[in-house]
Amino acid sequence: MQITKELRTDACDVKRVDSARVEAIRGALDPDDAARLADLFKLLGDPTRARILYALVEAGELCVCDIAETVSVPESTVSHALRLLRTAGVVRARRDGRMMHYSLHDAHVRKLLDLSLAHLRHERGDGA
Repeated sequence: MQITKELRTDACDVKRVDSARVEAIRGALDPDDAARLADLFKLLGDPTRARILYALVEAGELCVCDIAETVSVPESTVSHALRLLRTAGVVRARRDGRMMHYSLHDAHVRKLLDLSLAHLRHERGDGA
């Protein structure tokens, strides 16, 4: 029987903590903000919601029926997704008579989506 030693590259070989650096960084993201950030990424982690958001990036503003047609899912699915996104402050709604039109909440959401897609394409090697 041959015993092999696993090489771990994700651990410190020598435990030597830089206390000043650790203290300077420790408070950068408080636990409540970390939890909210994780919840936001979970919300954005659904492929249908991601497609809805990119439809809104491209169109600027769409009603539920146009979004459903664009992303090829039932209107009920779109309505549920938009309710979640709206509650989280990712999209906003504007009423026009009996129609509701949805758009991204603000430029921060668009930047987050644009940067995420650019990162994916960069990692894949097909864009910067």
